[in-house]
Amino acid sequence: MRRTSASLVAGALVAAVAWASTPTSPATALDPAVGVADLATDINKILADSRLTIARAGVVVKSAANGEELYATDAGKLLTPASNTKLFTAAAAAETLGLDYRFTTAALQSGRRAGGVLHGDLVLRGTGDPTALAEDYDKLAADVAAKGVKLVTGKLVTDDTWFDGQRLGNDWSWDDETAYYAAPISALTASPDRDYDAGSIIVSVAAAGSSVKVTTTPETDYFTIVNRATVGSETDVLIERRHGTRTVVITGTVADPYDEWVAVDDPTNYVATLFRKSLAKHGVKVLGPTTAAATPSGATELAKRESMPLRELLVPFMKLSNNIHAEILTKAMGRKAAGQGTWSAGLKVITDYARANGAQVINVRDGSGLSRRDGFSPASIAQFLTSVRGKPWFQAYYDSLPVAGEPDRLVGGTLRSRMRATPAAGNVRAKTGSLTGVTALSGYVTSADGEPLVFAIMLNQYLSGSPKDIEDKIAVRLAQFSRTTATTTDLRAAAPPSGGPAQDLECSWLKPATC
Repeated sequence: MRRTSASLVAGALVAAVAWASTPTSPATALDPAVGVADLATDINKILADSRLTIARAGVVVKSAANGEELYATDAGKLLTPASNTKLFTAAAAAETLGLDYRFTTAALQSGRRAGGVLHGDLVLRGTGDPTALAEDYDKLAADVAAKGVKLVTGKLVTDDTWFDGQRLGNDWSWDDETAYYAAPISALTASPDRDYDAGSIIVSVAAAGSSVKVTTTPETDYFTIVNRATVGSETDVLIERRHGTRTVVITGTVADPYDEWVAVDDPTNYVATLFRKSLAKHGVKVLGPTTAAATPSGATELAKRESMPLRELLVPFMKLSNNIHAEILTKAMGRKAAGQGTWSAGLKVITDYARANGAQVINVRDGSGLSRRDGFSPASIAQFLTSVRGKPWFQAYYDSLPVAGEPDRLVGGTLRSRMRATPAAGNVRAKTGSLTGVTALSGYVTSADGEPLVFAIMLNQYLSGSPKDIEDKIAVRLAQFSRTTATTTDLRAAAPPSGGPAQDLECSWLKPATC
């Protein structure tokens, strides 16, 4: 039996929900306590799903207006949050860095200039900008050329020391090492697209006559491509980078064009190849090799790029559940707060901020939720979401959350295909979370009475069949919740669209995005 808070158990003794086949029966007035009890009865019935028989389910619902707990089961248990971790990372970043925070990337000269000749080194210094595209590095190279530099007698120096040299999270799976959603973290990185999937490139295949043509976005020779694919009657192709290498092996058959996002092995070296190629394109020749080092003292700036402000970056970060943004922001917070661009320094900022805002049962191992050692209680998430509503940056935070049933990717985000044509559509704003055997949904919804509610739903250790529809049913029921009016409820309307993929990963991690 699901355990609810004591006040709800008492209320449930005096009322039972009327389950009907349509939501159009006449409404009747009732005592507010009965409306809350009906909500508890409904959620308990939803959680009685057989898929959760051996699973762990923690759910908390609170009134954001007065903090009243409307429902709770296993509220204090430590559960795996997956990408619900980003709720804490984004809030801590807004508080610590500020919504106007921008990442900067600069080209500097170190040495003596004589006309168009730089007798010394050209330095490329980064601070982690995940929005930098190949074209942005090309623009930096063009700006260097515009300053009159034609020849560099020394080296091209890449300075990524704003962050430490640890590229991957301590607990990240070996299986994910080549996946773009677990790309290495560096203060110098590049994205192949305007989802800003930093640290990766897009490998594309297409049938070209009797052979398979391979291209990359951006165009680069950084990878060694081993193309063993053949033209076939269907596209069944595997594009995979070998662990710890720059070799991408392509096997299978290709009929229709297909794209795969692949993590690079070393973002700093990858960026250096992009920048050096662009320098040559704009007539700047660098005689020396590429090396990695801190910017020498006395170096002077030739050109600089600034990213979009954090208030804008929050949108692709949260809507599309971008793991790399989360980890870059974590290290940026560590650099800002402690002068150390490390996971440990950044995670301390997140942890301290979470605890200061009511999240007491927490264990934060990364900023994104990729780690299976991340842990939060549903009560901590709900309390945190309630607390941050009063922050000056809250509106930008709230606006960055995925919106149920909104088809635009940068509005609906990872909820764009869920809860369509239900009372939750356009109403529920919440962060999804998905790993194998883990799903979570936490955020905000307005009840049928216009009351703002906060909820946290965490489902762990189920064996088969994604229970995201269970989350959706609860969210829809919250959108229908009334303290004073009884309405019939048809929770079948909350089921995901037919034909949608069963997901053990976030919707936006499935590239190309079709869900």
